[in-house]
Amino acid sequence: MNYRNVTYALSLIMMIIGLSMLFPALWSFYYGEIEAWAFLLSSGAVFLVSLIAYKTTEMGDHLLIKEVYCIVSLAWLLASFFGALPYLITGTFTSFTDAFFETMSGFTTTGASVLSDVENLPRGILFWRSMTCWLGGMGIIVLFVALLATLGTGGEKMFQAESPGASMVRKFKPRISDAAKVLWRTYLLLTAGGTVGLYLLGMPLFDALCHSFGCVSTGGISTKNAGLGFYDQAGIQWAVTILMYLSGANFALYYLSWRDKTPRPFFRDSEFRVYTYLILLAVILIGFNLTTQTGAALEDTIRPAVFHVVSFLTTTGYVAADYTTWPLFSTLLLMLLMLSGACAGSTSGGMKIDRMLVMFKQSVLTLRHHLHPRAVFPLKLDHRVMEQEKIMAILQFFFLYIIIVMGGTLLMAAQGLDLASAFTAVAASISNSGVGLGQVGPGLGYGFLSSAGKYFLAFLMLLGRLELFTVLVLLLPAFWRRD
Repeated sequence: MNYRNVTYALSLIMMIIGLSMLFPALWSFYYGEIEAWAFLLSSGAVFLVSLIAYKTTEMGDHLLIKEVYCIVSLAWLLASFFGALPYLITGTFTSFTDAFFETMSGFTTTGASVLSDVENLPRGILFWRSMTCWLGGMGIIVLFVALLATLGTGGEKMFQAESPGASMVRKFKPRISDAAKVLWRTYLLLTAGGTVGLYLLGMPLFDALCHSFGCVSTGGISTKNAGLGFYDQAGIQWAVTILMYLSGANFALYYLSWRDKTPRPFFRDSEFRVYTYLILLAVILIGFNLTTQTGAALEDTIRPAVFHVVSFLTTTGYVAADYTTWPLFSTLLLMLLMLSGACAGSTSGGMKIDRMLVMFKQSVLTLRHHLHPRAVFPLKLDHRVMEQEKIMAILQFFFLYIIIVMGGTLLMAAQGLDLASAFTAVAASISNSGVGLGQVGPGLGYGFLSSAGKYFLAFLMLLGRLELFTVLVLLLPAFWRRD
């Protein structure tokens, strides 16, 4: 492995992180906050260190797959390390552990927080929390590849290592940098549309921008302690629901629809159809359950049911009501939706619907094979036969995911958490949702955890964001051996 390649790429990515700190500095200057200087100092320090690393190294002609895995994983770790500087310099956190947890939660779009009161924070800090979420939503690496067209096959490898579900765009674009630009343009348009829509519905411009960041990135970070519950307005909650729903779709479908001047790619995509049907089914089940168990009128249950189903399925984690007071059936269904996640190629976390769809179809084919042992039943998705190698990779992913959730629950239980809190803390972290039950329920932060518990959950956030394999391969001794 050529560590000069790794250092060179990481230095450029960290320059992006350093420059991005200038935006919250502008908000701080606008509101007359002294914290603006903390962002300028952080930005200068990160950019200077990155510039020195950039000037003393250079990129080779090709990147090895080991180097790609190393760059992608370390990029998120370094972004969280350097991104914690504004929190520490401003005194928002006195503990590096808390600052690192908050930043990792942002960049991985988890939205979990150790803060108990966000409304008294400076506007610059609030904007930085939202911006880490937004940068992490489409991916720091995808932005890096979009800006630098000189990476060639190395850029393609990094793009696929970080965003495996977005590869549909690659089939229709001759250069990987073009594919990355398509994704970011779509991301920017959704963000701008969401900001304007929320502002017109009565949300202050600053809050509208921050909540648009939280919706489009499916990070769920809010500027209010009560989250979206603070804005108890039907119009705002419906707008947020629509924005979360759109952000849970495969972003490649937006490009195909724009290219073909028709929305048909959405209707033809089996994953998007299942995504939509799953939302409708879950809303019907929860609406019926709330009506029969609580005696509430059906029309009073529809809006909270739709909002929370979309929020949990897209792993955004926005909360508009205390769902822990709902009947157990509804609460557990929300937790299952959180583990599932939305579409591949979206900003959502979780296992992703395309994997769930493949596992379901494979299970049906296995049952059919028991009836007809000699028959051959190919697994098809969108009328294309899936390779056995890809099917096995999905099954391996599912196995690892379950093992990690089970093992993580045991470790968190050893920290003193009850079963519901331990399980949902792990599930919320690895699915990048951020909200759970019990001690990590709505309105409750993760500040009570020990340092070991916070670092472990931060590791799970990174695992979930990079979809396990990209990070886990670094833990193999063989990875670090010389070829």
